[in-house]
Amino acid sequence: MQKNLKGDNRAPMSADAGMKNGGMKAVKNLRMLRFRIVRSCLYAVSFLPLSVLYAVSDFLCLFVSRFYRTRVVRSNLAGAFPEKSEHERRKIERRFYHQFCDNVVENIKALSMSREDMIRRMTFSGLEHIRQRHEAGQSLHFLYSAHMGNWEWIASINYHLCPWGHSAQVYHRIHDKAFERLFQDLRAKAGGINIEMKETFRRILQLRKEGKNYTIIFISDQQPTWNSIHHFVPFLNHDTAVFIGAEHIARKVDAFMCYGRMTRPRRGYYHLEIVPMEDHPSSVPENTLTNRYCNMLEQDVREHPEMWLWTHKRWSRTKEEWLRRKQTKEDKSQSSE
Repeated sequence: MQKNLKGDNRAPMSADAGMKNGGMKAVKNLRMLRFRIVRSCLYAVSFLPLSVLYAVSDFLCLFVSRFYRTRVVRSNLAGAFPEKSEHERRKIERRFYHQFCDNVVENIKALSMSREDMIRRMTFSGLEHIRQRHEAGQSLHFLYSAHMGNWEWIASINYHLCPWGHSAQVYHRIHDKAFERLFQDLRAKAGGINIEMKETFRRILQLRKEGKNYTIIFISDQQPTWNSIHHFVPFLNHDTAVFIGAEHIARKVDAFMCYGRMTRPRRGYYHLEIVPMEDHPSSVPENTLTNRYCNMLEQDVREHPEMWLWTHKRWSRTKEEWLRRKQTKEDKSQSSE
């Protein structure tokens, strides 16, 4: 074996380590190639007129509504709306799948959509509430949102905030690397920044230190993992585990809290009304804003049920099971002392 060069104290790389690094590099290159292929294909499709893409959506819906998570959707609708007849719930189901397929083609279209077209199709009201707080010296504003309508288009709020403000969106990492990268690019297209969920608090502290005005979007209607459950609220006929992170951080950084009410005036057009919730979150009891958010969201879901995302197993982690796990954990902790 050759001696290391003078001054180089690093140990020579073994053959196995070299092969491992080479394999990892090859996997990374393949992932990048896959991402470029997927993005190029979807980008080419995005130049089709929306009228054509909506025809594709209608055709796609014929199959998606029969094979994609129909049991989950029907179970969720039955649990959320026991007062409705089977006929009424099936009507909501059909309308939901049309919305779901529209979301797919709309987000493909967004890859090449111009700034002007996006501003025309995704409108906002209530931005003056954010600007007033900004002018009063409050630099952080948290926007509660949900999987309503086309939630991906909410990131275009950055077009409306600039130049006096900026936006960021908290996201949950998905396993497919190609689509992870694709959605990050889509969300950042309007100039906002992406914040991975596990990095939220650290990144928000950095943004506050920069002293810039940031509106941060929290899509907070997902189901937490068992270890992340700390609070339940009554929501759509269930005791529902909810994320409390947005309110928890807002209390620490004194962020203005507001709610985004999503509506769909017509196909291909969305509107988000920004509703003030609390100027100083630490001035109200803990979980007050989380509870209020869930109440406001339930009102919107009941008014436009087809716009909410019903394909998630939203109520698979029950309060009873969480209490049982919590008690088991406490019992084990006491027995080990």
